[in-house]
Amino acid sequence: MKTISKYLLISLALFGAAACSNSGYKKTKSGLAYKIISDGNGPTAKKGEFLKMQLIQKMRDTISYSTYGGFPFYIPVDSPRPVYSPTEIFMMLRKGDSAVTVMSADSIQRKTGGLPPGMKRKDKIVLTFKVLDILPGQDQMMADRKLESDKEKSREIATVEKYLADSSIHAVKTPMGTYIVIKDPGNGPAVDSGKQVALRYTGKLFPSGKVFESNMTGPGNEPFKFVVGRHGAIPGMEDAVLQLHQGGKATIYVPAFLAYDARPGGPSRKPYENLIFDIVVDSVTNAPPPQAPRPGMQFPGMRPGATPVRPGGPQPQPARPSH
Repeated sequence: MKTISKYLLISLALFGAAACSNSGYKKTKSGLAYKIISDGNGPTAKKGEFLKMQLIQKMRDTISYSTYGGFPFYIPVDSPRPVYSPTEIFMMLRKGDSAVTVMSADSIQRKTGGLPPGMKRKDKIVLTFKVLDILPGQDQMMADRKLESDKEKSREIATVEKYLADSSIHAVKTPMGTYIVIKDPGNGPAVDSGKQVALRYTGKLFPSGKVFESNMTGPGNEPFKFVVGRHGAIPGMEDAVLQLHQGGKATIYVPAFLAYDARPGGPSRKPYENLIFDIVVDSVTNAPPPQAPRPGMQFPGMRPGATPVRPGGPQPQPARPSH
């Protein structure tokens, strides 16, 4: 997660104090506690419009999700229904407003019959958000997302390039935008589109280098196999292995838009996070025939397991299919 600004920390402290005291809170029809901080200027959001916002989700005073310093959150406005959700207050909001909602575990349990993973009976989910803009429709929202996407990609690239320069790491930028340090190019068959690669790798968080996943050593850690060009790996990894032969070794620095993009990975890997991988190409072989698609409901043009991404960006894929 990117660094949280001083302004944001002050806002969190104010919202946190308010959430603990319940001072000045109102309740929706479903019982959701909320507070809106507004100057009262400008029209409120209407059905069919989109809110563009920065948001933070906290539980037990720990931030579990934040868009600050990264890509904003977009969500459609609909007629409020008593569903015990922040969507109930969207039509009360104006551009520039800040708001906080508090959802208790007891109420979630009572209304849904269960609790989110990791939530305990006395916990509360506190969601704070700032309305950056109200967009009049889908076309305007998509255009705005494209602009924000381009800005975010530029930030990710600049962050990686600054790290490499400050660390005196001499990496080569690949055609797609992955940065690679080739330690041994390998002397076996060349990796190419349509070939199957058996890969060993260690995934590290950027810039700390903390390992979040590895199949390098240990019992049961088989090489990760994927066919280059079939989107079986994250784009940055497919891009990087094309620079190697069988036996090749490299370290790659992957901007988030070529990694997992908006998808988090448990408690360690956050959305829009640049990553580092040490990789070894175990083998390069002919690809097996494509598997027949499994039956099941899919939207037209959607690959199994696909998730929404920033417009104009590559479809994020897992480093290995089980993710």
